[in-house]
Amino acid sequence: MSEKARKLFDALDLNSDGVLTRVEVITALRSKGPTLAAHGDLPFWAVGDVDASSALFDRANLDGDEVLTFEEFEHEVDRRFGW
Repeated sequence: MSEKARKLFDALDLNSDGVLTRVEVITALRSKGPTLAAHGDLPFWAVGDVDASSALFDRANLDGDEVLTFEEFEHEVDRRFGW
């Protein structure tokens, strides 16, 4: 398990229910992204606009159920961010 992926997932899971919705990913990356990047928990280039955040969600949502489990999220961010 990637510790960085877990820390980022937990930061984005705004309601702490153990899954991420598209709205959570977009909202949290927009509001928390710069701070997460400043602390080294997210690459600066990954702090994007709504479309970029939505695209990240789509790429990670492998089963198409419109929520991201930690495993789906970890797979995508480890691959994308090189963790």
